[in-house]
Amino acid sequence: MALAARALWSGRCVLAWRLGGRPRPLLLAQSWAGFAGAAGGRAPAAAVRRGSPRLLGAVALALGGALGLYHTARWHLRAQDLRAEHSAAQLSLSSRLQLTLYQYKTCPFCSKVRAFLDFHALPYQVVEVNPVRRAEIKFSSYRKVPILMAQEGESLQQLNDSSVIISALKTYLVSGQPLEEIITYYPPMKAMNDQGKEVTEFCNKYWLMLDEKEAQQMYSGKEARTEEMKWRQWADDWLVHLISPNVYRTPAEALASFDYIVREGKFGAVEGAVAKYMGAAAMYLISKRLKSRHHLREDVREDLYEAANKWVAAVGKDRPFMGGQKPNLADLAVYGVLRVMEGLEAFDDLMRHTRIQPWYLRVEKAIAEAPPVH
Repeated sequence: MALAARALWSGRCVLAWRLGGRPRPLLLAQSWAGFAGAAGGRAPAAAVRRGSPRLLGAVALALGGALGLYHTARWHLRAQDLRAEHSAAQLSLSSRLQLTLYQYKTCPFCSKVRAFLDFHALPYQVVEVNPVRRAEIKFSSYRKVPILMAQEGESLQQLNDSSVIISALKTYLVSGQPLEEIITYYPPMKAMNDQGKEVTEFCNKYWLMLDEKEAQQMYSGKEARTEEMKWRQWADDWLVHLISPNVYRTPAEALASFDYIVREGKFGAVEGAVAKYMGAAAMYLISKRLKSRHHLREDVREDLYEAANKWVAAVGKDRPFMGGQKPNLADLAVYGVLRVMEGLEAFDDLMRHTRIQPWYLRVEKAIAEAPPVH
């Protein structure tokens, strides 16, 4: 389907929604008056009054009505087909959708995607990418991770960017639209970042492409949908930038972090030893530049603690998750970002000096108890 319109706002594309949230084809009967107006503002009856036979006018009117009914019936049949596809997807998703995730295990964006896949109990294979050579993703012109390859029947789709991957898959699970069609709603665009470097951004990446009925089933109201999008973006634009300055805060922490990275990543013996010591030294210095770039405090732990408590305050005391009784996409995004620090000093400090631990453990439990897909 063609998108209704796109507009740039704060450097991002935003959909102009029509008919409750997902672009819909406009029926001929509905658009007749607008079409006539665009052609000169006269309805067909005006032409009849200028001398056309009444019979011809009646035939034209009947033909227009018949075409309108035909398109209406065809759309309703298509909607029924989509609902049937959605039901089939829920029943046999594991056989319909085969997923392969290309990742760095310690990357917060990759961790976000794994949190989503694990919570929804979607089976997937992992390919750990060597962060130096990146030979595993040489097939792709997009050179960042995560990359998700999704096989749906005969169709193989490549999904880039963690938030696009999550939004596209969630749209698929809720709506049953073909994944090949869904990814067209998230087109890439080139943009310049704050450092003047060209980067690839993706339009609409925090939107789920749902119609009005589907959105009502998923969200308690428009405020819930807006809140989820806001905090998903906050996780990407702010929270994730607090990770590196905190895990590489001191030389000792940087060395411990790279020991973990080398242990969990895909390195050869010599390559791993070089990466551990040279990488730790390099990232310790880079973290200082990151602290300046993002205007962080001298003790970056304070920014991390403040962000965690801000999130806990947003969730509030009256609900276990931002999503209510179960985690929503914002819960999973924040959890996924923070999870990469587990086992490091920064994570232990975070749990000890903020109010985030009860929420964090609830999300961890919800993911562990996710029912398998059959």
